[in-house]
Amino acid sequence: MNFAESAARLAGLAGVAFGWSPDVFWRATPAELGALVRAAAGDSADGAPPDAAAIARLREMFPDG
Repeated sequence: MNFAESAARLAGLAGVAFGWSPDVFWRATPAELGALVRAAAGDSADGAPPDAAAIARLREMFPDG
């Protein structure tokens, strides 16, 4: 599979899994996509769930849910 095919597949998966539009996918960094994939898989850097402050920051960043 070449880059274009792989990118199209990932864009589609990001749309299904995270509700991302193609524009959001192309503006995201690989680190951002990787963080979402790890979070969806239940993986975190320190093994602890996000605290109330982290959740509040996320709600401010993404008010539409």
